[in-house]
Amino acid sequence: MSNDLKQQLGLFSAVMVVISAMIGSGVFKKISAMSTDLQHSGWVIAAWTAAGLITLMGSLSNAEVAGMIAKPGGQYVYFKTMYGKVFAFLFGWASFSVIQTATASSVAYVFAESINKFVTLPQLPPNIAEITLFSIKDFHMQPFSNFGVKMVACLLVILLSAINYRGIAYGEKIGNILGGTVVVGILFVILLSFLGGDQPSVISNGAGGATITFASFFSAMLAAFWAYEGWNNVGFLGGEIKDAKRNIPIALGLGTLIVMILYVSVNTAYFKAADINFYTSLQEKQNAIAAVEAMNQVWIYGGLFISILILVSTFNSTNNSLMSAPRIYYAMANDGLFLKSAAKTHPLFLTPHRAILYQMVWCMVLITSGSFDMLTEMLVFVAFIFYGCGAFGVIVLRYRMPNEARPYKVPLYPLIPLVFTLFSAFLVFYSIMDSPGNAIVGLLLVGLGLPVYYLVNRK
Repeated sequence: MSNDLKQQLGLFSAVMVVISAMIGSGVFKKISAMSTDLQHSGWVIAAWTAAGLITLMGSLSNAEVAGMIAKPGGQYVYFKTMYGKVFAFLFGWASFSVIQTATASSVAYVFAESINKFVTLPQLPPNIAEITLFSIKDFHMQPFSNFGVKMVACLLVILLSAINYRGIAYGEKIGNILGGTVVVGILFVILLSFLGGDQPSVISNGAGGATITFASFFSAMLAAFWAYEGWNNVGFLGGEIKDAKRNIPIALGLGTLIVMILYVSVNTAYFKAADINFYTSLQEKQNAIAAVEAMNQVWIYGGLFISILILVSTFNSTNNSLMSAPRIYYAMANDGLFLKSAAKTHPLFLTPHRAILYQMVWCMVLITSGSFDMLTEMLVFVAFIFYGCGAFGVIVLRYRMPNEARPYKVPLYPLIPLVFTLFSAFLVFYSIMDSPGNAIVGLLLVGLGLPVYYLVNRK
């Protein structure tokens, strides 16, 4: 595979890619739904911790392969080595149709919702807004609903695609500056919550007591996994990171660990600002953002501060997804498995400019197709199919390529990759049973890759 991309990202930038990809909107929104599921703040913190530890297992497993195969396209190239071109193509197809594009679309949507808090965006008349083009089970395609928010989200995707079209250095600067700003902002929220005077105890029960079931705890973990999504994006930039075989594994482990600590700490701080009943009551309040409401209890400008922080983090996270994912399609096109023009790099900017444009168009289609919750539920389900296969691939490569140099080896092998593989398989099964509509749509989108692969190879 050709690599006309320029290696210019150092270790710090690689770590910030991991952090920026993960910290988007979930850490500010999901505590309300998780509190409703669990009715006990201690269990909510436990769900964030458990989801973080599982994510760290996946990150550490992925790091071993990233240290062996540091090329543009990341997981796509890893899968080609592990399981062959067909499976690698299905991952690339899923990334384009659901995983990466839906991540960028969903976070851009939250950015636009946050803008709507400051400036009321226009809406279409109800008779147009409620038009449904397609419906199956719990999936409804209503392209004209919440029209103003969707248009702002599309404009954000266009703007950031244009920035990354002109060079990865611009996307890198955005990620480093805004990513650092978000981390400092979250640390300020933690400090403010614990210094905010006479506040509730961190550990508290809901009004109805705490009856914890496996189903409720797992549902809360699924909400947390959305906030942890994006940890593997740094691998896609393998052709543009200096000393990639060393720096990508370090970035994966260190970046994921930092985000986990921040998430557990800030959610603990939320419960210092308000009790469990406060967050469960927000579920019935339309368009309420838990972190905004909680910080209003601590500081007169707390809600405004969080609202601005959400704007910064969602802008930054959207940029990260739009910057890294086109490298997958670039790698696929070099293998003859994507649009041929996507294999080209811009002669001046040295970016996969065509792949960036194709991604931009599909993101806009996804934004107009459905709601934020539909997109996130779909992508977590599909992503874990491939996350699990990637972790199991560590074991596959240990047998198939025992003498290959491994700058980094996953600790406690084979326990960590095996536990993550089994958990991923269970999550996929649970998602199918719990939300069949989104699962069916996700599987259909992935399954469409098979006839596409046949047609591409036949051509």
